[in-house]
Amino acid sequence: MAEQLRSFLRLKQVKTVTGMSRSWTYEAIRRGEFPAPIPLSARAVAWDSASIAAWQAARIAGKSDAEIRELVARLEAARKAAS
Repeated sequence: MAEQLRSFLRLKQVKTVTGMSRSWTYEAIRRGEFPAPIPLSARAVAWDSASIAAWQAARIAGKSDAEIRELVARLEAARKAAS
């Protein structure tokens, strides 16, 4: 199966696809339960669509908060290793 095209999602798009508010998003990032954004410039950030999709799949599958934190840590480590 071909890999899905990845894209950058801005906060408005993240809010739309997750149904969560800005404050919830940043609080979940602080807790390690949501992927952190990627800096694009001095004043702009975006989220990797593949990371958001992985987070959504884990939530749909009923993963616990601890399992979600492990997933987010793996996603962040993979992103840092790729750079």
